[in-house]
Amino acid sequence: MYLNGSFTLYTLACHLIDTDRYELIHMRQDKELWLEKRDGKVSYIIRLFHGGFDWKNHLMNDVDQVFQKAESLKRYFQSKHVDIHNVYIAEDAPVDDWDVLKKPWWLNEKNSVTMNVYYLSTHEREEELARFRNAVGTAFKFPKEGLSETEKTQAVHNCRQRLAGQLKNKEQDFREVFSYGKPFFTYILLVVNIFIFLLLELNGKSTSTETLVKFGAKYNPAIIEKGEWWRIVTSMFLHIGILHLFMNMLAVYYLGMVVERIYGSFRFLIIYFMAGVGGGLASFAFTTNVSAGASGALFGLFGALLFFGCIYRRIFFQTMGKNLLFIIGINIVFGLTVPQIDNGAHIGGLITGFIASAVLFLPKKTNGPIQLASFILYMLIVLGLAGYGMIHNKNSPSYLLMTAEQFITEDQYEEAADVATKGLKRSKQIENELESHLLFQRSYAYIQLNNINNAITDLEKSIDLNNDFSRAHYNLAILYGNNGREDEAKKHIETAYKLEPRNEDIANLYEQLTGNQKN
Repeated sequence: MYLNGSFTLYTLACHLIDTDRYELIHMRQDKELWLEKRDGKVSYIIRLFHGGFDWKNHLMNDVDQVFQKAESLKRYFQSKHVDIHNVYIAEDAPVDDWDVLKKPWWLNEKNSVTMNVYYLSTHEREEELARFRNAVGTAFKFPKEGLSETEKTQAVHNCRQRLAGQLKNKEQDFREVFSYGKPFFTYILLVVNIFIFLLLELNGKSTSTETLVKFGAKYNPAIIEKGEWWRIVTSMFLHIGILHLFMNMLAVYYLGMVVERIYGSFRFLIIYFMAGVGGGLASFAFTTNVSAGASGALFGLFGALLFFGCIYRRIFFQTMGKNLLFIIGINIVFGLTVPQIDNGAHIGGLITGFIASAVLFLPKKTNGPIQLASFILYMLIVLGLAGYGMIHNKNSPSYLLMTAEQFITEDQYEEAADVATKGLKRSKQIENELESHLLFQRSYAYIQLNNINNAITDLEKSIDLNNDFSRAHYNLAILYGNNGREDEAKKHIETAYKLEPRNEDIANLYEQLTGNQKN
C-alpha cells in the first residue's frame, strides 16, 4: 500500500510540474514535496505529503507546522500573498470527523498566507481530488488501474530521479551564479582610488576646491568653455576628505566583490565605467557645483544587481533583494534631503548602471533585441544629458557665477563682468546669497577695470542682500578709504573684522583704519 501512496505522490507532482507549470522548491525523501507557481501577486503553493494521521488533532498539529514552515520558507516565495494547498496522501483518513479542516485556513498577518487541506484516502480520494482540481485548476486524474508493482516502482523511481535532478541543478545554478568571476578589478579600483587620494593630500589637500579642479574634478566651466569632457571620468577617482574616501571604498569593496563574481571581471569593469560616465553626466546636467567621487559608479553597481534581480528573480529575493532595495531607497531619500549630496550622480549612475548591465547581459545568457535596445537607450541618455547640461548650465546663475570666478582668475575682467551681469538678469530665479556673490564678483571685475563707482554700487547691494559677507565689507572699506570716506570705511572694516577676525588682511586693515590693536 505504501507503493500506491508514493505512486500517487510522484505522478501528481510530475503532472503539476509538466502540465500546470509548477516548480519544485523543496523535497524531503518520499514523504514531502513543495511546489510553487506564481500568478500576479499570488504564489500558489502545493504541499504533497505521503503519510496519514489517526486522529483529527494530529492532523491539525501538522497543519500548524505547515503554516510555520511556510513562514520560514516565505523568502523562497515570489509574491506577497501565499495560497497553500496542503494535500495528504494516505490509505485511511482520521478516525474522528475532520470535515472542519476542509474550510480555508489563514494566518492573520500583513502578507496573508491561506491554506486549504485535502486528504486523499482510499475511501474519499475521488471526492477530495475533485475538490483539489477545482481549487488549483488542474486536469490531473489518477492513472488507470492494472499497473503492476514493477511498473509503479519504475514510474516512482523515474519521477523521483528527475525531480531530484532538477533540485540539484538549481543548487548548482545558484552556486555558479555567484562564482562566475573572481574579484580582480575590485582590488585594482581600491588601490587606484587610495593612491590618488594620497596624491591629492600631498598636493594641496583633497578638501581644497583648487586642488580638486587641478586634478580633474567635475568642473562645469572647464567642461563647457574648454571642452574638458575627460573630467567626467577623472572625477570618479577623486574624493573629498577621508570620510568620503572611506565610505565609497567600503561600498566598492562589498558591491564590487558581489558584482564581479556575478558578472565576471570584464563586464564588471565596463558596467562600472559606463555607470560612472552616466552618473557624471547627470551631475553635469543637474548640478553646477564642483563634484568628485565614485558615487555614480557605485550606484551603477546597485543598478547591476537590480538587473540581476530581473533575470534571477527568485535567487535575488532569496539572497539580497529586500535589503538591497531598502539600502537604495535610504540612499535616494538621504540624497534628496541633504543639499551637499550630488543626487543627480546617484540616480544617473543607478539608471545607467542598470542599462549597462542590460547591454552586456549576464554570463551564459544573451538577448540580442534587449541588448541592442539598451545600448541605443544608453547612448540617447548620455547624449541627452550632455546636451541638456550645456543648455541648463549656460542659463544657470550658479554656473555663471563659477564662470565669472574662472575669468577673474585668468585676468579676463571684461568677460567676468559680462557673465556676472548675465547671471544677475536672472535674479528672480536665485537666492539672495547667490545674487550677493554675483554682485561681488562683478564689483571685483569693475575694480580691476577702474570703474570704481559701479564697484561701490555693487558692493553696497551685495551687503544689503548678505550682511555677513566679510569680503564685501573689506573691499568696500578699501574703496571708501581711497575715496576719503573714512567713517564709512571704518564702519565696514569693523564689521568685516567682527565677522572674520583671523583673516590677516582684514585684521591689518582694521588696525590701520581704526588705530585699534588687533586681538
